[in-house]
Amino acid sequence: MVYSALLIQTTVSDLLFAKKLAQILVKEHLAACVHIAPQGLSLYQWENTLERNEELTLSIKTSQKAAKACMARIQALHPYEVPEIICLPIIDGLPDYLSWIEDQTREY
Repeated sequence: MVYSALLIQTTVSDLLFAKKLAQILVKEHLAACVHIAPQGLSLYQWENTLERNEELTLSIKTSQKAAKACMARIQALHPYEVPEIICLPIIDGLPDYLSWIEDQTREY
């Protein structure tokens, strides 16, 4: 079987929003699983100013068929003007897990 699993990554500023976003994505079958990593420091330039912010990283496991809708939903809900939303291919993994991702996002 050919799998089309993807990993979408985004960052958020607070745990409450991270949990809310994760719950929405999983309930709507846009993601099979969302892992919320502990807070870390992000440094970046925004509008000619060096920003330093504590952020949580969300690792969102989804399928290729659900990815566009998942990214659009993240952008619609996200409070940042330009949120980090990047999509990475999963090139290999446990076949049962990759199949589970496909099954959980079957509506798309």
